[in-house]
Amino acid sequence: MYPTISDLIFDLTGLNIPLPIQSFGFLLAISFICAAYTLSLELKRKEKLGIFKPLQTKVLVGEKVTTVELITSGIIGFLLGYKLLYAALNYSDFVSDTQGILLSAQGSVWGGIIGAAIGAWLRYSDNKKQQLDKPEWKEITIRPYEMVGNITMVAAFSGLIGAKIFHNLENLDDFAADPWGSLISFSGLTMYGGLIVGGAGVIWYAMKQGMNPFHFADAAAPGLMLSYGTGRLGCQISGDGDWGIVNNNPKPSWMEFLPDWFWSYNYPHNVLSEGIPIPGCTGPHCMMLPEPVYPTPLYEAIVCIGLFFVLWSLRTRINIAGMLFSIYLIFNGIERFFIEKIRVNTKYHISGHEITQAEIISVVLVILGTAGCYFFYKKSQATNKP
Repeated sequence: MYPTISDLIFDLTGLNIPLPIQSFGFLLAISFICAAYTLSLELKRKEKLGIFKPLQTKVLVGEKVTTVELITSGIIGFLLGYKLLYAALNYSDFVSDTQGILLSAQGSVWGGIIGAAIGAWLRYSDNKKQQLDKPEWKEITIRPYEMVGNITMVAAFSGLIGAKIFHNLENLDDFAADPWGSLISFSGLTMYGGLIVGGAGVIWYAMKQGMNPFHFADAAAPGLMLSYGTGRLGCQISGDGDWGIVNNNPKPSWMEFLPDWFWSYNYPHNVLSEGIPIPGCTGPHCMMLPEPVYPTPLYEAIVCIGLFFVLWSLRTRINIAGMLFSIYLIFNGIERFFIEKIRVNTKYHISGHEITQAEIISVVLVILGTAGCYFFYKKSQATNKP
């Protein structure tokens, strides 16, 4: 396993380059980039088809910068400088405990002061270049794909909140034992929580911009599947605990051409430092699981990236609004329901049956997706009647 990008670089090249970049966080960022890129392509395509229209809005240009804007820029600059200079002066500590330092009160006051001055000055000088003797209203055109940056920010913020909420609901005992630590920790993220809350936030934003929510959901569907797959690659590479149940079964003959870790794996050097010590290993992350388990993140990554290509090929063949997203819900629900059968997860006891939070949600997604396919198909049939 490679908890950090430095670990991966060292294993591939033998070069020890200390970088404060966690593998999971890096792949999570790649996931957002993938989703944003595919969404941008779809918004451009749908705009050419006349489905989405550019947004016309008026903005006041040439205004003098306000004191509040300068103070805000100064505060942001202070926070950045406060952390950046401290990180630079204590780089080895920052690399070994990036999360702890970022979320702590540690920092450099001088760095904060310099950052505040630079932030305020940049805001002032940028405004000075655009300032007019008499501010005027100007009509501008915003193309749908130009909103992808804002959409990504909404998705990241709301998705993170949803992922933390669903994780803590699933692990109430851990939350009760350490509420603050559970809330600020970068670990402990539930994918479905991020999908549901993040999706709701993005749909809300799209509707505020005058976009048809069903067409927009269709445009986002392939990227959502791709980003889920790349996110699971981050889980696999870092060994973040989203692995399967113990698997001591012999590898099937049809998998003989694949490496053993494709069938069962004990996740050495996992980022959680969970399991038993690795003989002869020194330093951080020197643990491995006592028994091999199913590498479920790897399976999910392969399946979901494959399903992305299926959805991507269907996007130009399906012209019924909402249909592609409904198919995405079915694919997502079926994939997750079956992977839960070999995955470690918290189980609820309902009417004598054990069921996980993800199984409940996946069943609901399949039902919603199936109902959506039927509803949107019947709606299109009714609309096309002579």
